[in-house]
Amino acid sequence: MLTIDLRSDTLTQPTAGMRDAMFAAALGDDVFGEDPTVLALEQKMATQFGMEAGLFCPSGTMTNQIAIRLHTGPQKEVICHQYSHIYLYEGGGIMANSMASVKLLTGDLGKITAAQVAESINPDDVHAPETTLVSLENTMNKGGGSIYTLAEVAPIRALCQEKGIKLHLDGARLFNALVETGDAPAEWGKLFDTISICLSKGLGCPIGSVLLGTTADIKRAKKVRKAFGGGMRQAGFLAAAGIYALDHQVARLKEDHRRARSLGEFLVKAAHVAEVLPVPTNIVIARLEGISPETYLQQLAGQGIKGVKFGKDLIRFVTHLDFGDDHLEEFGKRIGKF
Repeated sequence: MLTIDLRSDTLTQPTAGMRDAMFAAALGDDVFGEDPTVLALEQKMATQFGMEAGLFCPSGTMTNQIAIRLHTGPQKEVICHQYSHIYLYEGGGIMANSMASVKLLTGDLGKITAAQVAESINPDDVHAPETTLVSLENTMNKGGGSIYTLAEVAPIRALCQEKGIKLHLDGARLFNALVETGDAPAEWGKLFDTISICLSKGLGCPIGSVLLGTTADIKRAKKVRKAFGGGMRQAGFLAAAGIYALDHQVARLKEDHRRARSLGEFLVKAAHVAEVLPVPTNIVIARLEGISPETYLQQLAGQGIKGVKFGKDLIRFVTHLDFGDDHLEEFGKRIGKF
């Protein structure tokens, strides 16, 4: 039976072309700043987003946590949505790594507004932590792959600049947003102090994330990366995969989005599915009724389909590079049996 694994877009395997690029990579010692392929990837992404410098790290969690460490600290506070990846899925890293406080906001499909941020900035009061960072996520995982627009972010940026607060973007799936909106990466680079971009999700790399920011911030970030155990030696093998993905595997993300929308249409008709959230990109979240996520996923597993529980009555599927039209057709046949 063909296995249909939609637990995450991190499950992809490197393509043949990516493997060739990896094994042809020029290498050096990246801790010494001498790996030419790592340097090329960092410069390529910084230039693309109109930012000064980049830092290659093992994971998106690390690049997010480094950024938070740069912009916060003890008795400081970060504002983010209550469903943000930095809060829910990074092992309590905000507290463990930066000893910072968090103020959690609500908002439709995982997004927050400038008005909410303005109301949440702490006063200059001895009793309150100092608000030093706002973090957004685009696309928003828990929002079903929802997309922030430039028009939504611009007033948040203006507010942060007015108040002297840093603005970070968890852009783990930023390229998924960009291929849908058509926005130029540099337009996003103008709005943020730091951006974390994961290479191992929709872009199909086996490992890696890049943190973008000013030259001064990235210099500090290298020291934090070292303390976090993220210094890598001949990392050009991995960076080459990132360069290949940026050159060959960005535009095809729209294929994942098309398949995700079709998958959502199959789910709407399935038994026990009460609702499917809007599907703007590659994440499909379904709300169940009359059955628990655990039981439903167990039944799906019996049909060779894998997804994840995403809330008390929610399940999630994520389309990706290794989920093709044959998998989609088979998914439709199998889900129709429920």
